[in-house]
Amino acid sequence: MTDQENDLSAARFPAPPPSPLPWYARPAARTWTCAAPPPDARAFHASLPGYAPTALHEIPTLADELAVARVFVKDESSRFGLPAFKALGASWAIDRILARDAHRAPRAGDTRTLRFVTATDGNHGRAVARMARQLGRRAHVFVPEGVHPAAVAAIEGEGAEVTAVAGSYDAAVRDARAAAAAPDAVLVQDMAWDGYEEIPALVVEGYATLFAEIDAQLDAAGAESPALVAVPVGVGSFAQAAVTHYRSGATAGLRGGRGPEPSLLAVEPVGAACVLASLRAGRLTRVPAGATVMAGLNCGTPSTLAWPVLRDGLDAAVAVTDAAGMSAVRDLAASGVSAGPCGAASLAGVRAALTGTGGAERRAALGVGPDATVVLISTEGAAANPGL
Repeated sequence: MTDQENDLSAARFPAPPPSPLPWYARPAARTWTCAAPPPDARAFHASLPGYAPTALHEIPTLADELAVARVFVKDESSRFGLPAFKALGASWAIDRILARDAHRAPRAGDTRTLRFVTATDGNHGRAVARMARQLGRRAHVFVPEGVHPAAVAAIEGEGAEVTAVAGSYDAAVRDARAAAAAPDAVLVQDMAWDGYEEIPALVVEGYATLFAEIDAQLDAAGAESPALVAVPVGVGSFAQAAVTHYRSGATAGLRGGRGPEPSLLAVEPVGAACVLASLRAGRLTRVPAGATVMAGLNCGTPSTLAWPVLRDGLDAAVAVTDAAGMSAVRDLAASGVSAGPCGAASLAGVRAALTGTGGAERRAALGVGPDATVVLISTEGAAANPGL
């Protein structure tokens, strides 16, 4: 075929335009404020054996790529010896549950040896199982389809009973709820629904320690307050903790004073973007969760406790492909950061937001200029994803 014939063919059958980026933005979120989380969780975590702040890595090559001044990655690949941040929420919630239980009157048939029940895509369940083992308690963990057998084995290795559920994460939650109705059981879930909010709220309080660490680490690095913080999102509880921290004035003491509030970006897999769908619809929305390499984010329903906070306090949300997530995994590894696909989603999301077609408009909506500091939360290490 000649060049002229190629040109005619291209004119007759033009390539389809690129699909629009799954994106939502609401810059007015930066004016929303809320109460600060209670400070008790951080002191509790600091009292635990093996506590140390996880690393905050500065990666200049990413700053160059993204055309910003500085990029930092909060590395949760080892938190209390586990490959994800989830132990922060599970440990604080379980401590508060046991304190409450110690002061209540026994019920008929109550053995006073509570069994902790939860549903998980992997990391939360292992954290609950670890805490139960350390306290001499039992744990029962429900896992949906798609959780790798090695991840299940890691939960069982903590001494937990594991039940596989033929269905999605939402189905696993339903089965865990039913199991927790027993008199010797308590549900320790990081997702809320109507009538079940007290314990998920404790889990969110536990996550606040991570953001307090970031504040101190940025200050020690001589960094300005972040212009953009990117957070991987499943049911939204961790993102709720991020919004609560940054919208409550907790960063007022950082270098350079309070300054503008940071933009907060939620990042989800395209096959399970329930928060993005909810933001676009203006109401809590359930989506069918498909298969994704970002197993810990494969959630179809936002937490009812998180939803109003995310609706009012998130600046933007974006959904990314598995290919983009795995590319971010490789690039973080090349920079010395161990990240699983869920953790690397934050980098994939920031790349999608700040670059490509429409990138200039999205940068303006997020308030990200060439002098900006960007923080990426890598919520899990490669060890959290056996088989990849």
